[in-house]
Amino acid sequence: MVLPVILCGGSGTRLWPLSRKAYPKQLLPLSGDHSMLQDTVRRIIDIPDVQAPIVICNAAHRFIVAEQLLEVGIQNAKIILEPFGKNTAPAAAIAALVAPKDALLLVIPADHLIKNVKSFLDGVLTATQIAKSGHLVTFGIQPTQPETGYGYIQRANPLDQVTAYHAAQFVEKPTLEKAKEYLASGDYYWNSGMFMFQASVYLNELNAQCPDIVKVCRSVIQEAKSDLDFVRLDEAKFNECPSDSIDYAVMEKSKNVVVIPLHDSEWSDLGSWDSIYETKLKDVNNNVIKGDVFAENVANSYLHAENRLLAVVGVTDHIIIETADAVLVAHKDASQDVKKIVRNLEAKQRSEIEYHRRVYRPWGFYEVIDNSEKFQVKRITVKPGARLSLQMHKFRSEHWVVIKGTAEVTCGDNVFTLEANQSTYIPVLEKHRLGNAGADDLVIIEVQTGSYLGEDDIIRFEDHYGRDVQSVNTIGSEHGIN
Repeated sequence: MVLPVILCGGSGTRLWPLSRKAYPKQLLPLSGDHSMLQDTVRRIIDIPDVQAPIVICNAAHRFIVAEQLLEVGIQNAKIILEPFGKNTAPAAAIAALVAPKDALLLVIPADHLIKNVKSFLDGVLTATQIAKSGHLVTFGIQPTQPETGYGYIQRANPLDQVTAYHAAQFVEKPTLEKAKEYLASGDYYWNSGMFMFQASVYLNELNAQCPDIVKVCRSVIQEAKSDLDFVRLDEAKFNECPSDSIDYAVMEKSKNVVVIPLHDSEWSDLGSWDSIYETKLKDVNNNVIKGDVFAENVANSYLHAENRLLAVVGVTDHIIIETADAVLVAHKDASQDVKKIVRNLEAKQRSEIEYHRRVYRPWGFYEVIDNSEKFQVKRITVKPGARLSLQMHKFRSEHWVVIKGTAEVTCGDNVFTLEANQSTYIPVLEKHRLGNAGADDLVIIEVQTGSYLGEDDIIRFEDHYGRDVQSVNTIGSEHGIN
């Protein structure tokens, strides 16, 4: 039995402004029509005796993750919610503790690109037999260039066949000179961050090296609670867990590690805009162009427009990304430094690192159209049969105008429907709720006015999606329309 464990908790800061905290890179369609998470799930469905996956994600992304899994036909995944990230070793421990002891865990990130799926599946088949014998298996990528952005694994003698090797050592991201030496030797592989092992074997190895992680994770599982279709880890207990990666906590210390090389897999972790550029088809000027772009005398560049015309003249080796609320311009050689921009924006508490103009919720999404000091305009889209929480606001009133569909409105003690071109007014401190009573998407324009328009001005009384109900004496801390 192969039990995939999909690690879906990354933030993807180096892919800002497309990747944001509320909608990180693994949930974006960066390599095709499907999101990275969906591509990961689709990649594993043909593994023999594969089970429904365990998906470990941030609690804030739970509804998006669940919806994306349903879109590709995965209906019985176990979705485990981390209150915050503690790196990969605790995440794998949580999965191992909820899995059958003899289950073969295939631990894979949700944000990797593998174009040659057959190479990956062949490696998994080999790993299945080796992991059954009690080894910890890691997958190495045959290097194609002296890459300094990846860690490396040095192979030792073959296990008993040429498709697998004992691991000699794990090496941190090297200098360019060292990377060239590794490539020339033929004994080193890029560290993919993908693993396979029996649940019990991993727990035994982890307990020998980092017993505190196992101890805390056991208590976290004991205190975990079901939340609709999710498993929510206890925040206080999980906070006590040391943060460490599978590599550091286990692989680098164990004498029981086997590396399986994936040849010609066309793998990438898509960790930067430069790496995305490398995976895309180029035009005659060696450019990658997406969206409404006009380029004149431009070469070797990645140009991405989402909302308006992007005009670029006379640049070479650049990354230019346009979104509704931010534009990134960077030299390709500096694409790893985008995370520094994100840190600076975070220090200034800029909302652009957290949200896009379009913000997704379990009932649909909203988009900010315009805002100023005392008013804000949003376009709200509610899925058929969905509804927002029963709530009120302390500081703002709202006007709703139906653009499309049929709205079911609760305002105080009154419940009524509105059709297209009809409107209503929600006073300050009035209990209210919006729902979709039709078979198609409901679209409304909401105009907020008041002395304070922060999205934490919400008092929630009832919620269809199991989110926290808040006291009438507090302002909620959750951002976004609820």
